Amino acid sequence: MGQKINPLSFRLGIIKNWNSRWFLKGEYARFLEEDEAIRNIVREKIAQAGISAIEIERTQGSLRVFIKAARPGFIIGRGGKGIEDLSKAIEGALKRMRKAKFVPVSLNVEELKRSEISAAHVAQQIAWDLEKRLPFRRTLKKHLESTMQNREVKGAKILFSGRLDGNEIARREWLSKGSLPLQTLRANIDYGQATAFTSYGTIGIKVWIYKGKIFSKDLEKMSAGGAAPAKAYGGQGSSYGGKNQN
Repeated sequence: MGQKINPLSFRLGIIKNWNSRWFLKGEYARFLEEDEAIRNIVREKIAQAGISAIEIERTQGSLRVFIKAARPGFIIGRGGKGIEDLSKAIEGALKRMRKAKFVPVSLNVEELKRSEISAAHVAQQIAWDLEKRLPFRRTLKKHLESTMQNREVKGAKILFSGRLDGNEIARREWLSKGSLPLQTLRANIDYGQATAFTSYGTIGIKVWIYKGKIFSKDLEKMSAGGAAPAKAYGGQGSSYGGKNQN
């Protein structure tokens, strides 16, 4: 019997941090619903920006959303108009969910410097290629080779599932290269998934990227370094950090 788990949740609290950071007693169900609504709005409005991660942080009376994307200029827009429109869309959705109670939202956009080693971004790129009706085998090999060319990557695996190339019977195809120690907790494995909406049905894409091992001394350096402050950009409650904060 197969026992499978998301590689990111498997390492939570060990080498990975939570994508939603808040703890307020008695509000779990409502905040969970709001977090899901925020993520859906961001993916719907700015999917073409190449989103790698969406992190949500709550404190008493404030809400901050951190977006890591390959094309931050697409999100910000001319004169910061894009990020202001996105903030208004999120605030409007939260206002409807909270029944006319205003919720100030602070958006922070971070540029993804190396998009070829982000599993979520690679999965989305593959989905776009499959939607353009490119052959799945050629797409699979192209993205795997492109990922393995980076010196940080020790191994990678890409899996497709669905009616590949429009065949009548759905199946799974995968290709891997290098090492991929899924059961090692200190292994820094980035995982992402996406869905390609084609004319003959949906195709699921999963991507695993292994970037070496993280030890306690590495975690201490990461925590001591902290995050670089973001530069103010656009309207109130919005900012854009040009440098990668990790």
